[in-house]
Amino acid sequence: MGVLNSFHTPLQIPNVDLWQLVFERKDRQFPEDKEIYTDPDTKRSYTLAQAKTTALEFGKGLKSQWGFKRGDALGFFSPNSIDYAPVFFGVLWAGGACSTANPTYTAKELAFQMKDSKVSGIVTQIPMLPTVLEAAKSIGLPEDRIILLGDAKDPTGKFKHFTEIRASSILGIPKLRPRLDPKKDTSFLVYSSGTTGLPKGVQLTHHNIVANLIQIAHVESLNGLYHSGGPDGNGDKQIAVLPFFHVYGLTCIALQSAFMGIQAVMLPKFELEKFCKVIQDYGVTYASIPPPVVLALAKHPAVGKYDLSSVKWLGSGAAPLGRELVEQVWDRLTIPVVQGYGLSETSPAVTKTNIVDWKRFNGSCGKLLPNVEAKIVDVDTGAERGLGEGEGELWFRGPNIFPGYLNRPELQDSTFSKDGFFKTGDIGYADAKGNFYITDRLKELIKYKGFQVAPAELEAILLGHNEITDACVVPAHDRERETEVPRAYVVLRPDVPRNDEKAAEIIKFIEDRVAQHKRLRGGVRFVDEVPKNASGKLLRRVLKEAAKKEDQRAEGPKL
Repeated sequence: MGVLNSFHTPLQIPNVDLWQLVFERKDRQFPEDKEIYTDPDTKRSYTLAQAKTTALEFGKGLKSQWGFKRGDALGFFSPNSIDYAPVFFGVLWAGGACSTANPTYTAKELAFQMKDSKVSGIVTQIPMLPTVLEAAKSIGLPEDRIILLGDAKDPTGKFKHFTEIRASSILGIPKLRPRLDPKKDTSFLVYSSGTTGLPKGVQLTHHNIVANLIQIAHVESLNGLYHSGGPDGNGDKQIAVLPFFHVYGLTCIALQSAFMGIQAVMLPKFELEKFCKVIQDYGVTYASIPPPVVLALAKHPAVGKYDLSSVKWLGSGAAPLGRELVEQVWDRLTIPVVQGYGLSETSPAVTKTNIVDWKRFNGSCGKLLPNVEAKIVDVDTGAERGLGEGEGELWFRGPNIFPGYLNRPELQDSTFSKDGFFKTGDIGYADAKGNFYITDRLKELIKYKGFQVAPAELEAILLGHNEITDACVVPAHDRERETEVPRAYVVLRPDVPRNDEKAAEIIKFIEDRVAQHKRLRGGVRFVDEVPKNASGKLLRRVLKEAAKKEDQRAEGPKL
């Protein structure tokens, strides 16, 4: 009952900013000439020392050329690049915050975020310039505040490459970086996925992310993750396919690599065969990935062409992952999959699985990280549940929890409890051993005649069907019963026929495995793909809208 505490011994979280933690720490156990960021296509790379030098030069250039100061923000609109982290470290050195945006945004979506976060400029790449120019024009941002990163420079010379943002000798070298308050100064502004309503700016302080880096490193060290003691390339390597604009890739790859001395091999986007080839060629030892990539590794035939034996484990997050997929990856590749859980608002991780527990507690997203407290609150009664006492909304408190949404003070009371717990809106429970399980989003629960149906549970079961490669369950409206009913949108293997018989078979497949109220009374629809955002989360709203437009008297078999 009441507050649930971490099983880990509390850690000391230093009162330092991110620059100090990464580049000025006294206890670093790897040398500055360790290669941290690697581009497998161009073979360009940054050691920690090179990343620091690049960041210093860029940060001083911002102050010298723009008058950039503490509290200013710079927008990022780019796919993953080895330049991404050195540039944002430069912003942090100068005392600013980084507003990271999804590079697939439209100009309107980008303009909303850049205006909301009041950026002084935008960092991008040449292919994204048309979108950035349109967004910049709509919010009155001058074109000379658009900066390029990556290998390509502007042949017209109109837009400066970040390597041209340097301290002016005429104005003199800017003074030392501003003194920051780690618990108050924002380091990153990441935006909630916006699956409902407009995205909200999540203010992550330096202290939030410093804490989470230390919390994650503690558990990863217990899991056997280690850096190289020298520049020879030994030690663990990860593949950087998670987008850096998203807090999962930002903290767990871009920042964690520099903090722990783990080489990150960079991919600008996920392409399955390239992903597998890079793992094979570089001897990658682990990967942080979203569930769609786990799904591909479990089921795609192309995976069999590559040697992935260097991988010690896979870490999955960003969305729930079913037990069946974890088992399929193990059966196929003999690679354990461990899960973690978190949100943009928690920097992101609040739970993580120890590698020794992956099979015994398959389906769990792990135990609380050090220094994190939790509550499990009954949605209907508000009662606080203890370990093994059932599910409820998950609330968390700790040094990695954000202070609030940018420009949205009216949301404070609904976001935090009176005793400072962040209300996640996620539904889950913890077993008697303290392992957490996520069952669904509070607002995504389907209400069938008063019974709550968790879409993620049905999706996990569907993905255990050997002919289904992806699935999403949303509520449909049953006029005959005047209630919500679960409807499944599924992607079948190319060789499997799409017909009423197959739909009936899938309905029966679910019926045999769930309680009566969880059956697919809304039927099955076959689709070419399930819509997802860049971090791998299902965009349920897209299929909810599709369901609304369909005839509510579903064709095919009824139960």
